[in-house]
Amino acid sequence: MTPAAHAHSASRATQPTALNGVAIPGIDRAEALGLARITGGSDLEDLLSRAVALRDARGHGRVTYSPKVFIPLTKLCRDVCHYCTFAQPPRRGERAYLNLEEVLEIARAGVAAGCREALFTLGDKPELRYAVAREELAEYGHATTISYLAEVAGIVLKETGLLPHANPGVVTEDELALLRTVAPSQGIMLETASPRLNERGQPHFGSPDKLPERRLATIEAAGRRSIPFTTGILIGIGETREERIDALLAIADLHARHGHIQEVIVQNFRAKPDTKMADRPEPSLDDHLWSIAVARLILGGEAHLQAPRT
Repeated sequence: MTPAAHAHSASRATQPTALNGVAIPGIDRAEALGLARITGGSDLEDLLSRAVALRDARGHGRVTYSPKVFIPLTKLCRDVCHYCTFAQPPRRGERAYLNLEEVLEIARAGVAAGCREALFTLGDKPELRYAVAREELAEYGHATTISYLAEVAGIVLKETGLLPHANPGVVTEDELALLRTVAPSQGIMLETASPRLNERGQPHFGSPDKLPERRLATIEAAGRRSIPFTTGILIGIGETREERIDALLAIADLHARHGHIQEVIVQNFRAKPDTKMADRPEPSLDDHLWSIAVARLILGGEAHLQAPRT
């Protein structure tokens, strides 16, 4: 299936999900849409009980975690998501990227704290927007952020034993393959499968890397490379419940065909000061719980779900 067809695949019933070689049929779009009217009360309790029973039937009632240290390789990004506080424009007197010694200092502190994983966070392709990013990468002997990430991740792996997890945004299949040599796992948040949220006045306007077809193409390319992958949805940024369902179905469809998605995050939007969406209402706890339960029913009992409430 071509990347452009993924959005259409969400309009039909998804194939059975398959994790660890076990096929688990998730609910289809029609059944999921029938749950969209639930907002609370006994109906929500019944939905949650159904999701818990599906999870527990597969013996996955445990909460697991991997101690990790975050390494913000760069906070520059060419996108301008209206809710983001991570990405920052260049600042006078500040470097665009952490240098190798700074990266290793953070990594070694993580080892001392008992971490096992190094989660590299960074913006999408800042060198395409900022001259300072291009100039600094050239100082390090690189033309792209991904190339520099691959180098430093490999050194962290060799020098500290921490397992790098790469979260660099939209990348090509060749870039995925390069990172595969140094990072046991990778990821990108799908966030939404709705191109509507890229229109003027919407949260992803002006953010070319948030076009759903590009993010879906990255996830599928990772599947072709059999790369263990993390993805997920972001709720409360202006999407409808139908659009949430379509995003989850797109994830289920990709995993059913490639079997590579190891974790799905159901992340809630938080309104933060100094952003364009600072006054946007946040999703309620019941809305978050609804989204988690529907994700369980769509993705099946074997799926590993993460649902931070932050």
